[in-house]
Amino acid sequence: MKLGELLKYIEYSEVFGDRETLIKGLCDNSRKIKEGELFFCYKGEKYDSHDFAEEAVKSGAAALICEKKLNLDVPQIIVKDGRAVVAAVARAYYGFADEKLKLVGVTGTNGKTTTTYMLESIFKAAGKSAGVIGTLGISYADKFVSPELTTPDPIFLHSILADMQSCGVEYVFMEVSAHALHFNKIDGLRYEVGIFTNCTQDHLDFFKNMRDYAECKKKLFQDGRCKYAVLNSDDKLGMQLSGEIKNAVSFGLKNPADVFAVDIAEKLNGTSFVINLFDELYEMNLNVPALHNVYNAMGAAACAKILGIRTEDIAKGLNELKNVTGRLEHVANYNGADIFVDFAHTPDGLEKSLQALKKLCKGNLFCLFGCGGNRDKTKRPIMGEIAAKYSDFCIITSDNPRYEDPYDIITDIEKGLKNSGKRYVTVTDREAATEYAVNLLEKGDILLVAGKGGEYYQEIMGIKHSYNDNTVIRKIIG
Repeated sequence: MKLGELLKYIEYSEVFGDRETLIKGLCDNSRKIKEGELFFCYKGEKYDSHDFAEEAVKSGAAALICEKKLNLDVPQIIVKDGRAVVAAVARAYYGFADEKLKLVGVTGTNGKTTTTYMLESIFKAAGKSAGVIGTLGISYADKFVSPELTTPDPIFLHSILADMQSCGVEYVFMEVSAHALHFNKIDGLRYEVGIFTNCTQDHLDFFKNMRDYAECKKKLFQDGRCKYAVLNSDDKLGMQLSGEIKNAVSFGLKNPADVFAVDIAEKLNGTSFVINLFDELYEMNLNVPALHNVYNAMGAAACAKILGIRTEDIAKGLNELKNVTGRLEHVANYNGADIFVDFAHTPDGLEKSLQALKKLCKGNLFCLFGCGGNRDKTKRPIMGEIAAKYSDFCIITSDNPRYEDPYDIITDIEKGLKNSGKRYVTVTDREAATEYAVNLLEKGDILLVAGKGGEYYQEIMGIKHSYNDNTVIRKIIG
């Protein structure tokens, strides 16, 4: 594609060089640039990629989109905000593949991953071709791409959408993170349905306060991005959005809603309930436990119904989903005790998982968790307090310490535990902590290993070391 063709879709102030330059690809990382690609320059949180433009040109960049004229002998397009135009250029370069797909976006602090996999299972049960984009990776048409970000950056995202479209995918269920909305990653995309799960404390290291975080979540439902909105009526922000959006439907258990559930029966191996789906009653059986998964199922069911899926296929799809990796996943039974792994890394997520297991625990409830380094520090003592409130014994350990001292993170968590009167230990090494916790288990006990979920690494001082909670647990119990 020629450079001039891409310029039709963005606003720019000046063009230096030949518009007929052939563009063979797009890139915004100078270390990955290939011959003939268009390189984007913009100011990031830590770095300014204008500083790496010369390196990109030496490596074969054919042209630059930048915010200022650089002393380099390649065509340059000057724009106000380099980051803001990436999505528009990527959409055009990959032939507006998104317009040939039916997209569903899921946003919220917790529940995004589970909701997307519930939707995938429902649509497959209905005979539809579906793909998923999110925290656990990208899957479609017997292909799997390992995860990097919850919502991929625009260049990679649109290349994936183009491949999905060429593989015959009809529906795409994607997680939309607050960061993706903040950085305009999904600009230009139009969703058939947008689903809002909840808004609770997370990412305050970035957004600074809950108001800014909530306002960012709302962006998915603004500017005509979604034909329909499916909203959690039991969430404060969900209720607010219900009053602001025209084509909105609601789901919930406490407040009036278009979709709700009754006769809920919770067990360790699943949950059953009767759903009222727009005044149609139907029995649902989930193979995943906990009340919060009833919420996820109601949101997925409402979305599927809006998109024309029969209720019996919705029920079949929900029942056929055996588990979602690292989402309150039953990993093992050991000494008559049950071990679960969950991604719960927020106060709300940890509380809901512990609440669910506490109701079903016949012995002692053990909780092993840590908090990520270089992230929201204010949630650490809150999570410590929650762990003390619901569990009988806590094992505080490392999550992804990143560039922080694990001892400092654990000390922050301890502030919420010390006055609780509950017993706890601190074991910095996560594998050693897990072995210690497993060896405490007796018949009727439950162990929740929280925080990392399906991750396959532990990030320490900028290095991602191979690590997975499920693998470690299975190794320990033989």
